[in-house]
Amino acid sequence: MQRMPLTCSPVRLLSLLLLLLTALEIMVGAHSLCFNFTIKSWSRPGQPWCEAQVFMNKNLFLQYDSDSNMVKPLGLLGKKVNATSTWGELTQTLGEVGRDLRMLLLDIKPQIKTSGPSTLQVEMLCQREAERCTGASWQFTINGEKCLLLDVMNMTWTVINHEASKIKETWKKDRGLEKYFRKLSLGDCDHWLREFSGHWEAMPEPTGN
Repeated sequence: MQRMPLTCSPVRLLSLLLLLLTALEIMVGAHSLCFNFTIKSWSRPGQPWCEAQVFMNKNLFLQYDSDSNMVKPLGLLGKKVNATSTWGELTQTLGEVGRDLRMLLLDIKPQIKTSGPSTLQVEMLCQREAERCTGASWQFTINGEKCLLLDVMNMTWTVINHEASKIKETWKKDRGLEKYFRKLSLGDCDHWLREFSGHWEAMPEPTGN
């Protein structure tokens, strides 16, 4: 009798691994919530100096801009969140965070090597798995260059671009700023993720044509 081979191709092995990871996420209820802010030090009249996009499990469902100071729901999840009491709180917080991040950008602008307007992109991410927070971080990108990463779970800064070392030292010494980042990640973001996860899990599964 011919024996079946015990090995499989790397492609098949990778496919099986991805299926296993997907099944595991479904079983333990792994979810992520990501806020992407784009802040400009200067903008033309009528153009927003702050724009934000909110992703649930990498799916865009909310948009915000400082010009209208309004949050726009996208897709089924966006509509569900729009009907909750969290909507007003979310709109207010996005506006406040946008203003705070712009102040940060204006404070560090003398340290940025550019003569024109500057842009700060900020990604705030929180993750939950098995009913507990498993990850929280902030990533800062200045004028298109990734510069700093803050792991909120252990309050550790990582310098991605050495030119941002002075900025890291300035922010690290500011205990109030670190406390602010931690509160938003482990407080507001984690709270919203718990609430939005319920709406996400109640959504119907997408069907193929």
